[in-house]
Amino acid sequence: MNPTTLSLPRRDFIGGALALGATTVISAQHAGKTPLLGPILGHSDETSAMVWMRAVAEGEFTLEVTPESGGKAQLVKQQAVEKDDLCLHWRVTDLKPGARYRYRVLQGEKVIADNSGQVLTTAPKADAPTKVRLAISSCAKEDAGSREVWNRMATENVDAVVLIGDTPYIDSTELEKQTQRHREFAAVPEYQALLKSRPCWWTWDDHDFAGNDSSGLAVGKENSRLVVTRYRPQREYGDGSGGIYSSFRRGPVEVFILDTRWYSMTEPSFASPHKPTLLGAKQWEWLQRGLLASTAPFKLLACGVIWDDKENTESDDWGTYKHELTAIQKFIGENKISGVILVGGDIHASRVLRYKTAKTTGYDLVQFIASPIHGSTIPSLNVYNLDLVRSAVEPHVFLRVDADSTVTPAEFHATLINKNGETVFSYHLTAADLQSKA
Repeated sequence: MNPTTLSLPRRDFIGGALALGATTVISAQHAGKTPLLGPILGHSDETSAMVWMRAVAEGEFTLEVTPESGGKAQLVKQQAVEKDDLCLHWRVTDLKPGARYRYRVLQGEKVIADNSGQVLTTAPKADAPTKVRLAISSCAKEDAGSREVWNRMATENVDAVVLIGDTPYIDSTELEKQTQRHREFAAVPEYQALLKSRPCWWTWDDHDFAGNDSSGLAVGKENSRLVVTRYRPQREYGDGSGGIYSSFRRGPVEVFILDTRWYSMTEPSFASPHKPTLLGAKQWEWLQRGLLASTAPFKLLACGVIWDDKENTESDDWGTYKHELTAIQKFIGENKISGVILVGGDIHASRVLRYKTAKTTGYDLVQFIASPIHGSTIPSLNVYNLDLVRSAVEPHVFLRVDADSTVTPAEFHATLINKNGETVFSYHLTAADLQSKA
């Protein structure tokens, strides 16, 4: 069906949005009220790393990166300019796999950011036997409980952080509001302290994209994406012109961070031309290529929404787009892609579900839902499901993932932990559990 004749339900947030493509710059006077933010770490891999900072004024800033084991420092220069809201993205290359580096920021000869927490560690070689620990969760605010979760992630010595939406809550596509809220979120001291020494990857859900239950039809979504590209240091943002999907490999885990907002409801589905899309054709092609190429024992498909039906009046879940979920399952099975694990957030309750998909995928798919980091839970969304194996309606939580490829078969331990360090529930898988039985 022609996209122009496809009937799509509109449940997206459009109130108060700027015109599409607006690129209004926040005034220098307003910008000057915000202190220096960061530095924090974004995408990193075996040989490169991204470092972000927001300056307090325009000028040239130098990132100095020095191997902890000794050696010559690398110097990378960037200009902070008002048109980019003074946000700096440094990309450091020619690093060694699995190595630690100290970094600091200078303006001219003056050191403006340097403390013992500023350490970046590159990813180990992809297929080398190793262990990795990730923290994954969603739905955070600047409240005391969320700050305790950032501290707990650090105490648990996670190697990397994945935030899958509603981080922060914005509920607007106005450029100034988006910018203000990202600044406020980035200014939380505990958040900054956590990410000074751990890379982070982000995607959005509805409240940081546009508004509750919003879709890709949201007016002004280009403003939301623009601010993400300023405040979130990633290797890639979707296809470069739309979406913010990305991926990374850390030891035995490859994480495909999906964007389930930008393309939703905007075109006919690649899986069924008479139904609307969730992922969009471009993101679907990207995901297929990535899964086919991946050699990781565990392949996480992480997004803001849950991989089944919320069973309420909202449409932002994979239950609404079951045709595309079925296409993903079919692709996994036909290509014998092992190790796929589903991760979602959004619902202010945490769950583990094991779906009887062996006839389609070759093994049972497992979903982990981790939410919320803040203190507000929604018990009504912890609904009964035949495939449910663990659940908890508890505030201030995150999923700690421990993956280990030094043993055979490789192991995957997922533990839901609260801000006090208590285990809420845990679930264990091995690579053998996630291999085609066909």
